[in-house]
Amino acid sequence: MTSLAPRAPRARRMVIVVFDGVQSLDLTGPMEVFAGADRYARARLARSPGYDITIAAMHAGALVTSGGLTIVPDAALADVADLDDRGRPIDTLVVAGGDGINAAIEDRVLVDHIRALARSARRVTSVCSGAFLLAEAGLLDGRRATTHWSRCAELADRYPAVQVEPDPIFTRDGNVLTSAGVTAGMDLALALVEDDLGREAALTIARFLVLFLHRPGDQAQFSSHLRVQLADRDELRALQQWIAEHPDADCSVDALAERAAMSARHLARTFVDQIGTTPARYVEQVRIESARRRLEESTDSVERVAASCGFATAETMRRSFVRALGVAPTEYRRRFRTAIA
Repeated sequence: MTSLAPRAPRARRMVIVVFDGVQSLDLTGPMEVFAGADRYARARLARSPGYDITIAAMHAGALVTSGGLTIVPDAALADVADLDDRGRPIDTLVVAGGDGINAAIEDRVLVDHIRALARSARRVTSVCSGAFLLAEAGLLDGRRATTHWSRCAELADRYPAVQVEPDPIFTRDGNVLTSAGVTAGMDLALALVEDDLGREAALTIARFLVLFLHRPGDQAQFSSHLRVQLADRDELRALQQWIAEHPDADCSVDALAERAAMSARHLARTFVDQIGTTPARYVEQVRIESARRRLEESTDSVERVAASCGFATAETMRRSFVRALGVAPTEYRRRFRTAIA
C-alpha cells in the first residue's frame, strides 16, 4: 500500500483593510512582519502554516495614503468572502488607521463590511486610529482598547462603551486586539506571530527588521506620560529643553524661576497656562521618563538611576513610578529592559 505524503498546511488568511488617506506604515509595518513570518514558516516550519495576505478596500482601484504613496489593493471588500475559494476562513482581520479615518467611519458600507468580516475572523485587530472603525462597527463595545495617544480622549468621548486605555502599546481583549500609533502595529504583529509560530520565529523576524522583540503590550507609548504641550513663549520652551537635559539638577520652582528670569509665582501661573501642568508635576514627569529609558537601556542600579534622574532617593522614585505607571522601578525593568549586549 502506497503511503500518502502529508498535505502541506494551509496558510493563515490575513485581510488588511485600507482606505483613502490610510497611514502607509499602518499597512506596510504589519504586512512586512507577516510576510517575513510566512517566509520563515515555509523555510523552517514544514508543518506550520504561514500567512497569505490580502489588502482590501472599498474599491479595487488605486488609493493614496496620507503620505502621498499610491497603493493598489488586492481586492474590493465586497469580494472578500468569509471562505475563500480554497475553503479557508479569515484568520486575522487587520484594520489600518490614518488621516482618512474621519471620512472612513462615515462610510456606512465600509463599516458594515468590517462588521461582517469580523464575525467570521478568528482574530480582529486594528492599528492606530483603525480602532475608530472597529468602534464604529460596535466591535469594541465593553472591551479594552487603545489607539494613538493623541486620539485616545477622542475615542473615549465618541464611543463611551469602549474602555479606552491611553498608555499601552497594544491591548488584547479576547480575540480583539488594538494597537497604538504607527510602528506599534509592528509590535502587535510580532506578538501575533509569536502566538502562531513561537518566540524563535518572532525573534528572527524582529532581527531581520531591526526591531526589538518585542515591546510588551502594556509598555507605555512613547512619551505617553509627557502629555503636555510645548510652550509658545521662547523662555518657557528653553526651560522645558533645559529640564529634559538636566533632570538631576535643582528643578525647584525658585530655581526654575531664576533661570527663566521670572518670579516663582509668575512662573507657576504661566507654566500652567502655557504647558497645562504645574512646574513640579512637569519635572516629575520628565524625571520618570528619563528613569524609564535608563531602566530599559542600562545596567545601572535602581539607586544610581534614581540619583541620575533627580530623585532624592530610590524610594522617592519608587513612589513616583507606582503613582504614574502603576508599577515599581524593579518590576518595570524586569518587564521592559532591552537586552544589553
